[in-house]
Amino acid sequence: MSSCLAQEVHLARRHEEILAQRSELLQQMETYLRDKKTKKTWQTQAADAAHKRNAALLNDIEAAEKRLQERMYLLPHPDTVKLETLYWASIKESLPKWEEFLLGRAEVPIGFKKMKATKQSINYPEEDSQK
Repeated sequence: MSSCLAQEVHLARRHEEILAQRSELLQQMETYLRDKKTKKTWQTQAADAAHKRNAALLNDIEAAEKRLQERMYLLPHPDTVKLETLYWASIKESLPKWEEFLLGRAEVPIGFKKMKATKQSINYPEEDSQK
């Protein structure tokens, strides 16, 4: 009978150990699931924020592209700008030579020939139909 009692005590202790182990595992499982849920919530929020940020960036890029396309039509071609700059530089350089002539105080500057005015006969279709 003492062996049955010793065996029963041993089984009771083992049962208590198993229950304690079970309780500890349940706590660990609850903690793990809570952490997993928190992590999933955080990832969802991060994904939503990234989506909003990407949408805003895409809108900004599209707006910048639109502004650049509009500017492209407003700005003259670089070759035109270069020619215009060279033209005005040439005008500034030759202006002192022409200033006296333009004011009526001197003849045409040296190196420039007088252009004779020639009458060109141009036939316009309107004039021909009226005759």
